[in-house]
Amino acid sequence: MLFQVGGQGARPTFFEMSAAQQLPASLRAALSYSLGVFALRRPLLHKVLDYEDEFFALLMAVLESHSLRTTDGSFSESLYGLRRRPVKVSVKNSSGAESNDKAYDSALRKRQKVLSVVFLVIFPYFKSKLQSIYNKEREARLQASLWGQGDVRFDEAEIVSDQGQTSQAQVEATTGEVSNVARIKKNFAALIGVCYPWIHATNEGLSFAYQLLYLLDGTAFYSPALHVLGLHVCRTTGQELMDSSSRISRIRNREFERLRGPPWLKTVQRVLLNCMYTSLDYAQTGLIAAVFFFKMMEWWYQSAEERMSAPTVYPPPPPPPLPKVAKDGLPLPPDRTLCPLCCEKRNNPSVLSVSGFVFCYSCIFKSVSQHNRCPITLMPATVEQIRRLFHDL
Repeated sequence: MLFQVGGQGARPTFFEMSAAQQLPASLRAALSYSLGVFALRRPLLHKVLDYEDEFFALLMAVLESHSLRTTDGSFSESLYGLRRRPVKVSVKNSSGAESNDKAYDSALRKRQKVLSVVFLVIFPYFKSKLQSIYNKEREARLQASLWGQGDVRFDEAEIVSDQGQTSQAQVEATTGEVSNVARIKKNFAALIGVCYPWIHATNEGLSFAYQLLYLLDGTAFYSPALHVLGLHVCRTTGQELMDSSSRISRIRNREFERLRGPPWLKTVQRVLLNCMYTSLDYAQTGLIAAVFFFKMMEWWYQSAEERMSAPTVYPPPPPPPLPKVAKDGLPLPPDRTLCPLCCEKRNNPSVLSVSGFVFCYSCIFKSVSQHNRCPITLMPATVEQIRRLFHDL
């Protein structure tokens, strides 16, 4: 088989790696949408949305650092039971009775954890900022192509006319101070507009090539970042979970022992550290659960609002009463399949819309053309109100 469908062995499947890679983007979209909804009632949250890239990068830096420190995996990888392992595993001698026994240390080094945070948080942050700059530059180019370089739009012309009373000297001084900074920003944005598509295409092409090779078992690295770092992503075993738990306990005990000060200050510091550790330990599942809970509540209330705002459905009205035969009108034949005019089986049946009675097309056309009325009900009619029937009852 080209790839492991059942997920057996230490190597994760392509679908697990793809889900772990897409989780941060999905989480960011859900958080941005949730904050946008809350900002409708709390305008203070608009400041968070104005610096969305910075706040999300800070949040992911805390979560990724804690996850790499405790589980040797990223925030999304640890959620799927995965961890990172160096390609070159160091070997250390065991301290038992037999000195020849060797133990393999697959834990990440501090340098590898720091570089992992850089590739997981810093690089996506800069990519997001470059994407926003590129979008603004593209909009500016489109606007310039529509309005022209030297043309002034209507809103800009109104602003200029309103500020026409400002002194010329003050305007020149302000323009001289801002021109250099504006020129640098404009040149930088133009450079990004030219270079970013190539950078983005190269990054996406390399990522696609690595993912395709990973799917076909052509490489053990799912992404170029993992190849540069020299790290493999593998499934976490039960023994590794026990080892990580004991390692976390030792690290936290050492941090508790380093507390200095009077007893009451140590107690306060210990409580704060316990609260911080508890928040970080449950931030992974709590954050995902909060997003899903919010989306469920939004769907619930949206469904209720739709039911309340939906128009009232009334039953269909009863059909109108059948037209009555006029006293001086043509009587109806006893057989419904016969034409009332020629008293023969209808040929090319057609209905007169003002009365609903069916005739032969030639018969009713001649009658309406001569008398301008229905021959049975004597209601006024025209030849435009004759409709052909393609299924005669």
